[in-house]
Amino acid sequence: MHASDKETLKKTWNGLPYYSLNTWLKQQFGAKTYKLSLNAGMSCPNRDGTIGYGGCIFCSEGGSGEFAAGGFSAANGNLPDIRSQIDAARLLVSKKAAANSRYIAYFQAFTNTYAPVSRLKDLFTETILQPDIAALSVATRPDCLEPEKVRLLGELSQIKPVWTELGLQTIHPDTAAFIRRGYPLSCFDDAVRRLKAAGLTVIVHLILGLPGESREQMLESVKYLAHFSPPIDGIKLQLLHVLKGTELARLYEREPFPLFSLDEYADFVITCLEYLPPTMVIHRLTGDGPKKLLPVPAWSMDKKKVLNTFARRFRERDTWQGRYFSDL
Repeated sequence: MHASDKETLKKTWNGLPYYSLNTWLKQQFGAKTYKLSLNAGMSCPNRDGTIGYGGCIFCSEGGSGEFAAGGFSAANGNLPDIRSQIDAARLLVSKKAAANSRYIAYFQAFTNTYAPVSRLKDLFTETILQPDIAALSVATRPDCLEPEKVRLLGELSQIKPVWTELGLQTIHPDTAAFIRRGYPLSCFDDAVRRLKAAGLTVIVHLILGLPGESREQMLESVKYLAHFSPPIDGIKLQLLHVLKGTELARLYEREPFPLFSLDEYADFVITCLEYLPPTMVIHRLTGDGPKKLLPVPAWSMDKKKVLNTFARRFRERDTWQGRYFSDL
């Protein structure tokens, strides 16, 4: 990427030094677009004994679904129908949403293709046909994407855009075993290629700061996704959160491991972005941990300070997403 491209890119990115999700959404839908966090009431093969018990060591009891409107969860027995969830989630953002706002139905908790195809078809079809739903986003595992499920998602994408979010976290097998991910990198590779062949948008999660991983190893995971073929559409860079009640938290209490400071993390994420293609949408820079679960590092809860630190470091380094990316 040549320095002469910097200003052109920043114009495309609404003046930012990276391709943010907000910028991409405005380009795609022409209006402010909000995510509605929903809970399909599904479990995970890494929790119910199919692959393992307890899930990945960083996963909370809510399976990352704590931000669903009204605290809806299958565990506490108050999971309403999907239309009621959409209404409740829409109400949460109603004060800041304009009349023409659009919404993304985000099935976030646990593994959202871990059910019979018939159930998935009924659930996702009802959701995607809601008039103000602009896209369907489905968080799942690569090992829960059988051909008939990928085919269903492909059919739904003919109605409205469908995103599939995959939690890779790392490309390194030792770390994957340590966090109890439960599937090999080859499974991820195969799933991405089949999803892309079906015309689906693919977003990948990476966790930065996993115990035992060096920054060089984390950057290797980033570069792996940067050069994946076919191209991955979006990435979520997730700061490692040590959440109360997880196996990771118990490990941290017994043997505290190094965590990123805010300045260290901002600098490292900016380095990661320098190696990502300028066409890849950045869906997340840090992630939000639910305050009731006391996420560590505590600095991650001050979102304004975090974003200001990123902006300052981008200016000080005079850099941008894709600066060192090459597709040669």
